[in-house]
Amino acid sequence: MNDFIDQAARLLLDSYAEVGGLNHGEGANLPSKPAIGTICQDLLQILFPGFHDDTAVSENELRDLTRARVASLADRLETEICKSLRTSSPDCPKAKAASILSRFFNALPALRKTLQSDIEAAYEGDPAATNFEEIILAYPSIETVAIQRMAHLLYRESVPLLPRIMTEWAHSRTGIDIHPGASIGSHFFIDHGTGVVIGETCVIGDWVKLYHGVTLGARSFPKDDSGRIIKGGKRHPNVESHVTVHPNSTILGGETVIGTHTTVGANVFLMQSVPPRSLVFIEERQVQILPKK
Repeated sequence: MNDFIDQAARLLLDSYAEVGGLNHGEGANLPSKPAIGTICQDLLQILFPGFHDDTAVSENELRDLTRARVASLADRLETEICKSLRTSSPDCPKAKAASILSRFFNALPALRKTLQSDIEAAYEGDPAATNFEEIILAYPSIETVAIQRMAHLLYRESVPLLPRIMTEWAHSRTGIDIHPGASIGSHFFIDHGTGVVIGETCVIGDWVKLYHGVTLGARSFPKDDSGRIIKGGKRHPNVESHVTVHPNSTILGGETVIGTHTTVGANVFLMQSVPPRSLVFIEERQVQILPKK
């Protein structure tokens, strides 16, 4: 067994020396995925007090509990922001991370108001919804959008890695993949949600409703003279206010705009803009029902 272990370790060490890009000798300087997962869970606690706790939270203890939670989160989140910033700027001062952290927490009250509008949209948009408590506790879109909206705050601060790890944490739990760069208006609702993909440069208006399997993606990727994909640029569509996109539809392209009050039917594939107040659908084939032999 020892010979086997020695050989396996030696082969791996040779691979570490040969194969670049998969090694990070100072791994402690990278943001921690497990730590960020815990931070996400704790952020949900302060956004929705009482909904993500094992025991009841009384009004009498809410002030002290909230302060303790903010203090704990601030300490841990500042550490992860620092590590994230240092991946692109090794000499990044801690004061910059502290400034970003301050703006992040100051933005959370307004973010909670937007989340309240998302919950209202879910209640109004889903006849199966019986109350707000059910939506907060059981609807995957609320959890995912809450994390994405917080990650978007850090994305706008140009914090590397951390926002994407946050949204991927939510993605792994809900099956909804929203890039932290996507800009999303109020009263946003994803019904069911499984398989939804929203790209980095999407701009989504108010009162937009998506169903499961919807993709708001990129049409193509321009390449440089060496054949490499050019990073950045507007790649994903704009969806204006009061738009509904039904299941398994795909809308692609940075120049594509879905006009206000448009309904996109199921299984539609779009790579062109649609004017306001449109109905987009695929001509249905006639369904045949025959008796079995």
